Amino acid sequence: MSFKRFRRTRLNNVLRDLVRETSLSTNDFIYPLFIKEGEGIKAEVSSMPGVFQMSIDVAVKECEELKKLGLKSIILFGIPETKDSIGSDSLCDHGIIARAIRAIKEAHSDMFVVSDLCFCEYTDHGHCGIIDHKTNSINNDATLEISVQQALVHAKAGVDMIAPSGMMDGIIEALRDGLDSNGFENLPIMAYSTKFSSGYYGPFRDVAESAPSFGDRSTYQMDGANLREAISESIEDEAQGADILMVKPVLAYLDVVAKIKETTSLPMAVYNVSGEYAMLKNAGAAGLIDYDRVLMETMISFKRAGADIIISYHAKEVAALLK
Repeated sequence: MSFKRFRRTRLNNVLRDLVRETSLSTNDFIYPLFIKEGEGIKAEVSSMPGVFQMSIDVAVKECEELKKLGLKSIILFGIPETKDSIGSDSLCDHGIIARAIRAIKEAHSDMFVVSDLCFCEYTDHGHCGIIDHKTNSINNDATLEISVQQALVHAKAGVDMIAPSGMMDGIIEALRDGLDSNGFENLPIMAYSTKFSSGYYGPFRDVAESAPSFGDRSTYQMDGANLREAISESIEDEAQGADILMVKPVLAYLDVVAKIKETTSLPMAVYNVSGEYAMLKNAGAAGLIDYDRVLMETMISFKRAGADIIISYHAKEVAALLK
């Protein structure tokens, strides 16, 4: 009977592997690192078991471990010693991220280093740019100006790719123009093109010490209810010169990933965010799930939806399971 063809291709392990449509590789992953001022620091974050704040020297050693697992790409977030209203630490060559980029690239020239470009970790108010005190919200255009300054700091330090997460309107065009006019026309930009105002970010604000001191970020991050707007955001970032698009978070937005993938030929990244990580960790610790199995099933779902790149705190665990 013809309907048994489905079963026939499942009965043999080798044949199941041959016809498998979606696969994972360590080449798919970018691992986040949180860089904190000091030396010899490796402080685990209670809300994110297995995730640490690290000083630059420890992060350099961590890269060696990542390479042993087959992981070749990292994304850096900075936790400066001093914060102010405009995130000055991120705008100077001796800031935490500029120094981290230089140290990591000097020790590991083969590590692909991405820098998160934003201000929430660097400002005393925890928002992603300069505050307009008349409206008590972000001044979009003023933030674009200092975003270009930050991008040039990262570029001069030797970063391999920039990922602007602040969601300012026009950010990709501003960065592309600023980079190109300063001789960095070959530096790619991974756009946080569809970044939702989400409750899944909670634990990240613990590790990055970036919780907003007032209000929220809903005026410059996307409404999670809007699929058409999500597609439009990505189309706009592509038109402005983005090299890679991203959806963040991913677990509750797989439909968005799939729809955007249908509209573009650009590579698609997803960010498997802190709340998604913490939920899986806590469920595993409570014995509610087969942790390794559900972890890999979740990662496959991201690839199946259309992700080419997965930014995930699980990357080391996945790499170990893939060996």
